[in-house]
Amino acid sequence: MKFFLSLVIAFASVFCGYSQSAYEDGEWLSFKIKYGWFNTSKATLEIRKTKLYNEDVYHIIGNGKSVGLLDVFFKVRDRYETYVNQDGLPVKFIRDINEGGYKKHKELYFDHDSQRVKVVDYKRGTTESFDFELNTQDMLSAFYKLRNSIDIETLQIGQEFRLNMFFDNENYDFKTKFLGYEVLDSKFGKVACLKFKPYVKAERVFEAQESLTFWITADENKIPLKIEAELSVGSLTAELDGFKGLSHSFEVILD
Repeated sequence: MKFFLSLVIAFASVFCGYSQSAYEDGEWLSFKIKYGWFNTSKATLEIRKTKLYNEDVYHIIGNGKSVGLLDVFFKVRDRYETYVNQDGLPVKFIRDINEGGYKKHKELYFDHDSQRVKVVDYKRGTTESFDFELNTQDMLSAFYKLRNSIDIETLQIGQEFRLNMFFDNENYDFKTKFLGYEVLDSKFGKVACLKFKPYVKAERVFEAQESLTFWITADENKIPLKIEAELSVGSLTAELDGFKGLSHSFEVILD
């Protein structure tokens, strides 16, 4: 359960893409996270235009925190940041988390010319360098990049989207599969959605993350409306709770 908040921040950004036609500077999304009927956490994602190393970049920030009783007994404070250049590639990535006393603080610096990444681990006091694959993404930028590949007009059930991702000092081959169309009830009304499931490659075989499912709006925004993880007992659910700064109208089905 403790890693679900991190997954929400990461996978919610799957469909908050890099394309300028899909969003504007200042886009902000908020999510509420529940275990059964109980609210346990909240998370936000926002996008800012800025400069890094004299280069125009998008600064994408994901924050997550526990609320209510969970915050008393199992405090969670997660922050993820990525700086993405005009080619949609990460330049710098920050992961600073505290999940019930489990802490991690790392900064990654990507050099796409040499295909090397410098990893600074502040908890361990170490600096290491690793090779990465061509056009590799980090935990956040990976999912922003994916949106550019999703064309609602030509999308077909079973269609897959794949990319390379560097996370926790390792290279991963990531893909997500389109499962179909659904209409979901939300606090905003009935919303037409696209349903996806992620896969991760382990030992040359893609394995479905069977417990994890995502629904994104079937409009030009393509923002996450719901993320669900089935557990052995109950389920964890993240639902879109608020938004602002969208580039396109948020479409609701009127009865």
